Amino acid sequence: MTTTTQPADLYPTRGATEVISPRQDPVVWGESGAADLRDYDRDGFLTVDQLMTPTEVKTYRAELDRLLADPAVRADERAVIEPKSQEIRSVFEVHKLSEVFAGLVRDTRLLDYARRILGSDVYVHQSRVNVKPGFGASGFYWHSDFETWHAEDGLPRMRTVSVSIALTENHATNGGLMIMPGSHRTFLGCAGETPADNYRQSLKMQEAGTPSDAALTELAGRHGIKLFTGPAGSATWFDCNCMHGSGDNITPFPRSNVFIVFNSVENAAVEPYAAPVRRPDFIGARDFEPVG
Repeated sequence: MTTTTQPADLYPTRGATEVISPRQDPVVWGESGAADLRDYDRDGFLTVDQLMTPTEVKTYRAELDRLLADPAVRADERAVIEPKSQEIRSVFEVHKLSEVFAGLVRDTRLLDYARRILGSDVYVHQSRVNVKPGFGASGFYWHSDFETWHAEDGLPRMRTVSVSIALTENHATNGGLMIMPGSHRTFLGCAGETPADNYRQSLKMQEAGTPSDAALTELAGRHGIKLFTGPAGSATWFDCNCMHGSGDNITPFPRSNVFIVFNSVENAAVEPYAAPVRRPDFIGARDFEPVG
């Protein structure tokens, strides 16, 4: 299934200069008056102390270990390798590589929330497991996912939500997720053109689509920074336009999570707005069939 009509570009980016502009889309497209979504609407994120039971966490951790130990997975283009340690950093399209993670994508605890936020049926724009083994696993620099998905995948509107589920404990010290609360209401269009096949570099260390130090300083001064900690099985839902990142993990304590991106079926990807070609389907899906 493909989309041929190219909607107007409401969020110009990757131009000659950096541009900061107000968000032009709702945050909650569905149950905007729901009490449990008010914090999400205000801050751009919502935490769940225990989305998974310890038994479920054990199942997903075992499946993650199986994938990491499989030479075929390591050799697959969907596996991203750490430049320094040569260990696996991420595995994309994990719901298609694993029946166990395919079941997680169909879990009603996830689907119901995604549908309530986005106000429609949803499909999986992206799934992956992120692995941060101890002693030097590199972080993810500050960025808005939507800026990349709009520029390089062709998502027209901010109608996409991510959920990050912890498979290990998130300490304050092992490279946890950081978000600037409220930053989702400001779009930061980055400066600079998108190189050809930029995904090959950006999945290891993002350069194109990263904000300037001045812009990050302004946003952090306005919104502050929230660091997420919590036990294995906890989860964080966050809006596609949140400014977020994570630091290196130089502790002995590993940090792993499964990351699923749900996009509204009414916001299907078109052609990229600021890149010469589409990224591969395993990074930005072109199958828009609703989950479930």
